Amino acid sequence: MATDEILRGAGLRVTAPRRAVYDALRGMPHAPADAVLARVRASDPDANLQTVYNALTDFAAAGIVRRIEPEGRPGLYELRVDDNHHHVVCTGCGAVADVDCVVGAAPCLTPSDAQGFVVQSAEVTFWGLCAACAASSSVASAGA
Repeated sequence: MATDEILRGAGLRVTAPRRAVYDALRGMPHAPADAVLARVRASDPDANLQTVYNALTDFAAAGIVRRIEPEGRPGLYELRVDDNHHHVVCTGCGAVADVDCVVGAAPCLTPSDAQGFVVQSAEVTFWGLCAACAASSSVASAGA
């Protein structure tokens, strides 16, 4: 779907900065705002971080972008929304990847006691070493 249609469909006014930010996200899953800014600046050298944050905040509020906040890292933005997937984060290099819901439909995890809440989604972050960091770690420990 075209960017303008997505923005209008979410009830947002189409502006050049919003279009640029959304288009920048298309090729960058799990992007921090500064990386989005760098990509936007390729076509608009006058773009600034505040404009990028404003657009990202509007997108998240409208439900067309998801913000994830792995502990100890800046917020990351992704276009994959509405499917209740989770994330795996490398404790070595910081790489982030999507992990599809393991079992069942949303929320795919059921708390033992929801404390009266009607659970609508679950957010899980798995932590570990990516394949490259794990291989590097095993090579380093083998040489020690």
